[in-house]
Amino acid sequence: MSKFETIIGLEVHVQLNTQTKIFCSCPTSFGENPNINVCPTCLGLPGALPVLNREVLKKAIQFGSAIHACINQSSIFARKNYFYPDLPKAYQISQFEIPIVGKGSIEILVNGQKRIIGVTRAHMEEDAGKNIHEGEISKVDLNRACTPLLEIVSEPDMRSSDEAIAYLKKLHSIVRFIGISDANMQEGSFRCDANVSIRPQGDHKLYTRVEIKNLNSFRFIQKAIEYEVQRQREAWEDGKYNEEVRQETRLFDTEKGITRSMRGKEESADYRYFPDPDLLPVYIDEELFKEGRIIAELPDEKKERYIQELGIKESDALVLVGDLDIATYFETMIADGASPKGSVVWLSVELLGRLKGENTLQNCGVSPHSLSILVKRIDEGKISGKGGKEILDVLVEQKGGDVDALIDSLGLTQVNDDEAILKTIQSVLNANAHKVNEYRNGKDKLFGFFVGQVMKASKGANPNRVNELLKEKLGLC
Repeated sequence: MSKFETIIGLEVHVQLNTQTKIFCSCPTSFGENPNINVCPTCLGLPGALPVLNREVLKKAIQFGSAIHACINQSSIFARKNYFYPDLPKAYQISQFEIPIVGKGSIEILVNGQKRIIGVTRAHMEEDAGKNIHEGEISKVDLNRACTPLLEIVSEPDMRSSDEAIAYLKKLHSIVRFIGISDANMQEGSFRCDANVSIRPQGDHKLYTRVEIKNLNSFRFIQKAIEYEVQRQREAWEDGKYNEEVRQETRLFDTEKGITRSMRGKEESADYRYFPDPDLLPVYIDEELFKEGRIIAELPDEKKERYIQELGIKESDALVLVGDLDIATYFETMIADGASPKGSVVWLSVELLGRLKGENTLQNCGVSPHSLSILVKRIDEGKISGKGGKEILDVLVEQKGGDVDALIDSLGLTQVNDDEAILKTIQSVLNANAHKVNEYRNGKDKLFGFFVGQVMKASKGANPNRVNELLKEKLGLC
């Protein structure tokens, strides 16, 4: 297996989150009744002319700025000609020779090692409609036709499925953090085509590549790549590489976990690209350039700020910036006065650890304000960590609630009165005088016994104060 090297390049289609489509004023809302959000322009009817949505151009510039890419001040729209049921005008408006975004790069981290993955280009184009297959009947919903896309094409720089997934997750974070797409994979707002080939170790030639089409989950993308790599290696070792590995488009069967042939892979000449006669060349003026270069804080920048300014460990910071919803939730807690370290633990470990199935941060009912209050009460010593977990269990179960009211109703308030704690300590020591002597004669493990007895007798004393005062009482401080 080690005598082969895997070559992976990815083409990612990102739906831009504009209110209207790329060349007309139809809404881009998801989940509407079929064929409601359509008009003569997005259907390509005779006489209807496209007009470029300025917001699409701005978002493309923002992406180029985020990956430090060359942004072409002038670019051209082209017609990509092919027939498919979900493309009624038989061509797609895209970009070919001169895209809006040129070469850039994205840094990934895999097994503690940093890698730079080149981005060849990113170009604007319109989406096609959607085919719906029901038994022997196929239907076409054209609501998605003309939805703005940014197609992001990587260099063939990835050498494993792990690197491919790391790249995709980083790209997913970038487009969400800068706010150009919701990148919802279930709704098709972020989908990927994977180009996979292999070659003998040390060989620099690029051999036949296979394109795996329309992958929309990280898990399936990884499985599809790994299956295809294995299929090509076995074909090579069996002497059937030229026979079984052809330049083609394949689909991933998620139930069987295999790729299967879909159609022969077209080359650019097959699409008969030519400049779209209905659209002028795109020119970015200085005002739009300035607008597009203003972007939100990127994941890597946010991570460094968390580490440097908030004192958070790098591993924790990586978890927080891995998802926009988590980062936003965390920052809301901090703004509400919760400690950074406490917020990390109670968000990334405790709350996320309790969310299963359909539960997410958005629908779990536990607001950042509620969780920040819980963290503050623990930091203040009003409740213990154990009590905090009990309260969080209730908050998740009943989808929200008043933290302070729960502390009172569950009787979880800790005793922080030093005088009361000292009184209990003295009572425990008096009742166990022989163990006190054993402890002072070197039986250190008895300290845990005393702590347990005091906690049991006090029914809710602050364990930190119990430890401190017990050490003083036993003459250790």
